[in-house]
Amino acid sequence: MERHDEKIRLVERLKRYGYIRSKEVEDAMLSVKREDFVPPSVRRYAYDDTPLEIGFGQTISAPHMVAMMCEELELKKGLKILEIGAGSGYHAAVISKIIGEEGKVYSIERIAELAEFARKNLEKAGIKNVEVIEGDGSLGLPEYAPYDRILVTCSAPDIPEPLIEQLKEGGIILIPVGRTFSVLIKGIKKGKRLERKEICGCAFVPLIGKYGFS
Repeated sequence: MERHDEKIRLVERLKRYGYIRSKEVEDAMLSVKREDFVPPSVRRYAYDDTPLEIGFGQTISAPHMVAMMCEELELKKGLKILEIGAGSGYHAAVISKIIGEEGKVYSIERIAELAEFARKNLEKAGIKNVEVIEGDGSLGLPEYAPYDRILVTCSAPDIPEPLIEQLKEGGIILIPVGRTFSVLIKGIKKGKRLERKEICGCAFVPLIGKYGFS
């Protein structure tokens, strides 16, 4: 019960500061147990609004960033989502609750051990509409394209061309761009080009791959 109270306090704080703006994101953040998506060594910090180490030099994003990205993606029931950087599976789990059982998340993770960690966490949480695939996220996942939404949870030198190609017309991509300090970019696809808008400054681990950092 104590963890549940911590989660409620965190969600109330995120609402107060404007990170959570919709009932859908609020309900999703309340329904997913963040402690189930982190290693036992950091579980006691699960409801601190901070990134946490999940091994292999990777982190789980701070809850305020997960909430903000979910809001900016303008998620709806039944959407098909591509996530680059599965990490521990937490962000995909929150998204899966918003898009519902009729929606689908494809999440790419380059580190095999983390891909397996994410799969186990999602299975334990009873989430069936997320598929974790091991691979180079900077190339996207052309076999299931086009996607309604694409989110990238690692920082890229620029928006990878394959991701723009795989985004549906009118679809939204959310991606941090920059090296040490990044800017979260929201792009809406209009024809062959993206209408870009800067959301905020942020810090993410780098995107590694053909269209990422080497």
